[in-house]
Amino acid sequence: MYLQQLSLINFKNYTQADLTFSKGVNAFAGDNGAGKTNLLDAIHYLSLCKSYFNAIDNQQIKYGTDFFMVSGQFVREEQHDTVSVAVKRNQKKQFKRNKKEYPRLADHIGLFPLVMVSPYDSSIIIDGSEERRRFMDNVISQTDHYYLDELIAYNKILSNRNVLLKSMGESGRFDAGLLEVYDEQLIAAGNSLFEKRKAFMADFTGIFDRYYAFLSDGAEQVKLSYESQLFNNTFADLLNQTTEKDRVLQRTTAGIHRDEMEFTIHEMPLKKFGSQGQQKSFLIALKLAQYSYLQQQKGFKPLLLLDDIFDKLDEKRITKLMQLVSAHEFGQVFITDASARRVTETFGKINEDIKLFTVNQGEANAQSER
Repeated sequence: MYLQQLSLINFKNYTQADLTFSKGVNAFAGDNGAGKTNLLDAIHYLSLCKSYFNAIDNQQIKYGTDFFMVSGQFVREEQHDTVSVAVKRNQKKQFKRNKKEYPRLADHIGLFPLVMVSPYDSSIIIDGSEERRRFMDNVISQTDHYYLDELIAYNKILSNRNVLLKSMGESGRFDAGLLEVYDEQLIAAGNSLFEKRKAFMADFTGIFDRYYAFLSDGAEQVKLSYESQLFNNTFADLLNQTTEKDRVLQRTTAGIHRDEMEFTIHEMPLKKFGSQGQQKSFLIALKLAQYSYLQQQKGFKPLLLLDDIFDKLDEKRITKLMQLVSAHEFGQVFITDASARRVTETFGKINEDIKLFTVNQGEANAQSER
């Protein structure tokens, strides 16, 4: 699968842009703030229906205008699909495939899988468990749209249960019957999500281990593990055990919304005891494992987006990544960098052709392929 063409209107700092891509490596070079990363984000929109960096659609509209539109044409084997997203201020987002609007955005997720590697990924390690659950949910959702449906349902039931707990706390009236109804619904959705997360991690950890060993030359002992309250108790028992606590705190304190992906190095928390280089290697291994897992599950290669990696990674990690590129581990690749010369020299060393675009103040122009 590859993205053949991309068009933008009033997207972030772009008034208009029409780009045609190579099936292999495509590079966007230009100064910081020129709009390189915005092009990657537009591609992310077409794949996952949202920005990678900002969940608020209206904030992607170019200043002084009332809407944005992003469209692109994906090709896989003999099939061509035109995907478009349009957002008008204070109106519902329109997302279409081949001019037909989706009744639910969830139906699009996973059709055109994508992996983004960005400096912002450090939040997966540094921030709270929600970021790590989001990473896990993102990967699974691109391979199983029923999982996304169940996750949406679980979060809605959880929200309703929390509203009920708060209402009961404020009124002083305990409604055991209604709480039981929410518990039954939460248990059904939560158990299904737990089993799918458990199965995913059983496959994913082995792939991750291989990539981290490759990046670090096997020099370090790291571990990626899945932690859940449901390993030691049934969901029903957990909710029964925490009923009084939930009533006092007015929120649901047990469940799969408390799950964690645990990152350790030499049996110590990576967040506290991993060096900056070790954390970067861990993140890259996570993303490469995500790419490999998606490829295995989908049967074709996802898109790979690399944002500003030459400036943020040391030479050793860049060399390792380039070894994978030259071995054709990836399909279509999009990369951003401040230096056109650095990009061309890097890919020249591995005899990999690239299509280079120079980006300046919201304009992207194709140079000759090298």
